[in-house]
Amino acid sequence: MLKKLKKMLKSLLGTDEHHKVIVKIEPAEKPEEKKKPRPPKEQPRRREEGRGREKSRSGEERREGRPRREERGESGERPRRERSARPERSGRSERFERSERPVQVETPDQPKAAKPEHPAALKEVPPAEGKVRFLDLPLHEEVQYGVQNAGFEYCTPIQALALPALLENRDLAGKAQTGTGKTAAFLLATFTRFLNQPIEGERKPGQPRCLVLAPTRELAMQIHKDAESLGVFTGLNNVVVFGGMDHEKQRRSLTRVVDLVIGTPGRIIDYSRGGDLDLSKVEVLVIDEADRMLDMGFIPDVKRIVAQLPKKGHRQTLLFSATLEDHILRLTSDWLADPVVFESEPEHMVSENIEQTFFSVLRDEKLALLLYLLRTETYDRILIFGNRKDVNLRLQYDLARYGYEVPVLSGDIPQDKRIKVLEKFRAGTDKIVIATDVAARGIHVDDISLVVNYDLPERAEDYVHRIGRTGRAGHTGKSVSFLCEYGAYFLPDIEKLLGVQFPSTQPTEEMLQMPEPVPGAGPARPARRPSFSGGRSGGRRSSGRGDSRPRRR
Repeated sequence: MLKKLKKMLKSLLGTDEHHKVIVKIEPAEKPEEKKKPRPPKEQPRRREEGRGREKSRSGEERREGRPRREERGESGERPRRERSARPERSGRSERFERSERPVQVETPDQPKAAKPEHPAALKEVPPAEGKVRFLDLPLHEEVQYGVQNAGFEYCTPIQALALPALLENRDLAGKAQTGTGKTAAFLLATFTRFLNQPIEGERKPGQPRCLVLAPTRELAMQIHKDAESLGVFTGLNNVVVFGGMDHEKQRRSLTRVVDLVIGTPGRIIDYSRGGDLDLSKVEVLVIDEADRMLDMGFIPDVKRIVAQLPKKGHRQTLLFSATLEDHILRLTSDWLADPVVFESEPEHMVSENIEQTFFSVLRDEKLALLLYLLRTETYDRILIFGNRKDVNLRLQYDLARYGYEVPVLSGDIPQDKRIKVLEKFRAGTDKIVIATDVAARGIHVDDISLVVNYDLPERAEDYVHRIGRTGRAGHTGKSVSFLCEYGAYFLPDIEKLLGVQFPSTQPTEEMLQMPEPVPGAGPARPARRPSFSGGRSGGRRSSGRGDSRPRRR
């Protein structure tokens, strides 16, 4: 009995008395079509043999059943499997080929707007005392058409100072507050240069003539939007690239001839290292908000990028910033050749069109005062700044309980969501937005009526950039700052920077009365409760809830 069992096991395992593997070979008389399927089946056998004797034996055991599978193949199952495999491989190849075709991407996530009709002639602009008309400058005619199409007639002070030097291809370092028109200045001069000096012959894809570096994604997108508007009749190709969006989608926008590339330093380095971006023929380099580049640690990246460009003297380098200081000028001395240096309205860091108000409040009274402002102020758009994301999320939750659905902008929000929030804010669909300082310089939206510093910023420079979102382009604006137990410590630095002492206002009893929550109002899910209600300086734990504060009657 034992011998019979051993013999049966050896038969099942496919071995003889010496533990050799038994392989059945098909008779030579069998038709050729039954031998053709054999080679693909040998690949699993080779893989199984490399994994050891145990797996090899189990693989051979499966192959012992091959005659039965081939018999099923005679009914047509195997040929069907082979025929279906071929179209699948073909389909995958076709999909891959389609994905590799260059796609004309103007901006990530946004199609290019329809081109307006070209005017028959430039319209006349009457002279104005103390103002410089764009028509008085030697801009290319197609650039002039773009300027008038955008609704501009007279230069801002920084444009009147910078454009003559820029049109002479001089290097320039300019200090100007946000919203004074420095972006339009370097775009108009660059477009004029390219149209007056076109490159003959075939050009290499992904080889721009101008490179604009911006510290934030929002600023890069805004510069690109201005370039599309002002250069609408020039025929030049403008591309914007930045992190947080589809890398491959943006890469495809560089597979064509481009004139102007705008981007953040990290993404520019990515594409240049990958060979998609060739910076060896850049004629104009623009570094916007250079002080912010330094603060955010981008200067080493900027140095790597500049090393790939033509040497200074063989390119035009423009450097702009809202707060251009001596250490930045020393840092960039190797980049600019005999630059023109100027300041626009140096005596005013903050526009005189902005009314600044400071309220002395307890941290538990800030929500009540904010709700009062939202009820009583007449506004087109309101921008609320907080120092920390968790505090902003709690504020979002509290405002929702009182009927205000307010989006939050911070650095870790996905880029596509940030774009949608900003576009709704520009369009006026969302009239209130809460933001951190990460978004302070990236928000370029006209007609912001009120900026609220729910938390006073720790850095005095951030205060300047926050309230610079309002009172732009000659419009009036208003800023309101809350001085709580912690924010009051940051006020002296702001006063020192601006050279002004601000009086603080005590809110009235009416301002601090909490309204009743709106029945049924509230967010889809509650925000995480913050650990502290003040700025980053810490302090006691706070409830952060408007309904739990002691109400004044």
